[in-house]
Amino acid sequence: MVTVVPSLRRYARALLGGRGDADDLVHDTLVRAMDRIHLYRPGSDIRAWLFTILHNQHIDAVRRSARRPDYVAIGDEEATAPAAQEGRLAVRDLDQALALLPNEQRQVVLLVGLEGLAYTEVAAVLDVPLGTVMSRLNRGRQRLRSLMEQGPAKSIRRIK
Repeated sequence: MVTVVPSLRRYARALLGGRGDADDLVHDTLVRAMDRIHLYRPGSDIRAWLFTILHNQHIDAVRRSARRPDYVAIGDEEATAPAAQEGRLAVRDLDQALALLPNEQRQVVLLVGLEGLAYTEVAAVLDVPLGTVMSRLNRGRQRLRSLMEQGPAKSIRRIK
């Protein structure tokens, strides 16, 4: 299970953006997995099982947050150093483009492209038909390609 944790963290961080929130999601996923280890079917892919739990934990959190107002605690923002290399800028642009994808497309693109899961595994993780995975992946890749060709989006900050 230890070799799966970096993959879970990577996917959680791509979904949530923040390192702290991603680590919390992975922690909750592993706790849930240990509590429900009796539900794991020996011989099945434990990696897909854990991604399914992580996905469901994320969906539950999104639903919970929709019911209560947002807040920002003081000190939650992470300090980041400006990118000094072209590669880091490209990663930043990709991260911004991924954030603009609809959630369903972003999940499939990340699970297939970043985590290397097979389409059937992604279908099981997200609990959708295989054809849905393939169409979301296709639309997500096309949209991502279009966003990357447009270049970085300039953000405008208003001072109130």
